[in-house]
Amino acid sequence: MNALWEYANPVKFMALSGKVLPWAVALCVITLVPGLIWGFFFTPEAANFGNSVKIIYVHVPSSTMAINIWVMMLVTSLIWLIRRHHVSALAAKAAAMIGVTMTVISLITGAVWGQPMWGTYWAWDPRLTSFLILFLFYLGYMALWAAIENPDTAADLTSVLCVVGSVFALLSRYAVNFWNQGLHQGASLSLDKEEHVSDVYWQPLVLAIIGFGFLFVVLLLVRTRTEVRRRRLHALMARERMIDA
Repeated sequence: MNALWEYANPVKFMALSGKVLPWAVALCVITLVPGLIWGFFFTPEAANFGNSVKIIYVHVPSSTMAINIWVMMLVTSLIWLIRRHHVSALAAKAAAMIGVTMTVISLITGAVWGQPMWGTYWAWDPRLTSFLILFLFYLGYMALWAAIENPDTAADLTSVLCVVGSVFALLSRYAVNFWNQGLHQGASLSLDKEEHVSDVYWQPLVLAIIGFGFLFVVLLLVRTRTEVRRRRLHALMARERMIDA
């Protein structure tokens, strides 16, 4: 366990992430590209949905990632609050932009898919509503980072916000289980065979979800490395101002 915490050191993190990044890019390409091509071009129309069913290969992975990214931010925020490791706070900050992008993709593709299915682009369904609130928490998290000049204070306050917002991440994931009403269908991937999508759609969907996961890892490493460099630059500039003074 102590060996794991060593990588919270920015120097060691930069060295390790530099080695991991090319492998993550390769794994992203060999899972995401085939998954999307397989899903969009080599799966049949669905009896009740037609070709619109194929939007699941973007909608379901982006929705899954939007929720899981917030969970990842929760974990790294707690690490910051407890252990005060700067890399964990910067990783949470870096993940926020990716998370809000995934949430926007999920909301847009859900609206496009929902219109022919429900007759409307939006309904105040429990899952949709909680997802919209999660999106607003993402925006609030990013705005709070931008509004506070002191990075440690910003990390403290955004970490608390992340803990509070985790309630809506949980609701976004399990809303259809908490409430029976609502238009949103059940989980596409489920242990319940009656809810589980057909294998012809399930297999490329799993590959697409894995691909989105590796895409997140790639973007997270790139953005976290950028945040570490930015923090170093600010520290050097502050030191030079002190010397000049």
